[in-house]
Amino acid sequence: MALQMRSEMRRLRDELRYEPTAARIRAESSGRILVDSRRAVLVWEARGYIPVYAVPPADIAAEIVPADVTAHEPRSAFGRRHGPGQDFTLRAPGFELPEAAFRPDDPELSEYLLLDYSAFDRWWEDEEAVEGHPRDPFHRVDARLGSQRVRVEYDGVVLAESASPVFVYETMIPVRTYFQRSDVNMTLLEPSDRQTICPYKGRASYWSVRGAGSKGQNVAWSYENPLPDSGQIKELIAFYDERTDVLRDEPG
Repeated sequence: MALQMRSEMRRLRDELRYEPTAARIRAESSGRILVDSRRAVLVWEARGYIPVYAVPPADIAAEIVPADVTAHEPRSAFGRRHGPGQDFTLRAPGFELPEAAFRPDDPELSEYLLLDYSAFDRWWEDEEAVEGHPRDPFHRVDARLGSQRVRVEYDGVVLAESASPVFVYETMIPVRTYFQRSDVNMTLLEPSDRQTICPYKGRASYWSVRGAGSKGQNVAWSYENPLPDSGQIKELIAFYDERTDVLRDEPG
């Protein structure tokens, strides 16, 4: 029987998963390179959406000591862990990274330590900085120029309209519509202080509907300087379908 990939990927999220990476992985803390590995793997913890890096202990330039986690429940880099294993603290002269490493009780990963991404200051894949979190090799972001007319309204007021929008198709995420600024009524928007980081697209800045109060906060975003793989969406504006009315003409 044929399998739908989306359903199968969701089913696999209940499992501990891993995939080797050919990239050289490095991590820095307090100005020191503590991790330098050409043998890294990406690991998704059970019910985890975001991978973490795991490397052999020999590729970590720090003392690896069992962590004292008796005072609280162990956690992983992106939330509560769903599996047995042992936490470790990384120590180097002058500082330590508490519970920055974890060895799961799984024979396939017994020779690796999972690393808490947030415990380190900077990460690289080869010579490219990693932003936000490790990239998932099975996650795609594809921008495609469209010919379908799309209009965005907020409380009946048109914020944007275009017959040549850019559609962004991202794995397991709703399709987003991006507009040239010439197709957006920028007088109705004002920049907000909110920023987020996407490891695939870069750093996003947000926009609110001018004078709309809290309900109109952060309804749109843009990437002023996207990462090279997402250069097509540079300075375009996208709107949340969940916070505005995004109206698309049916194809002819």
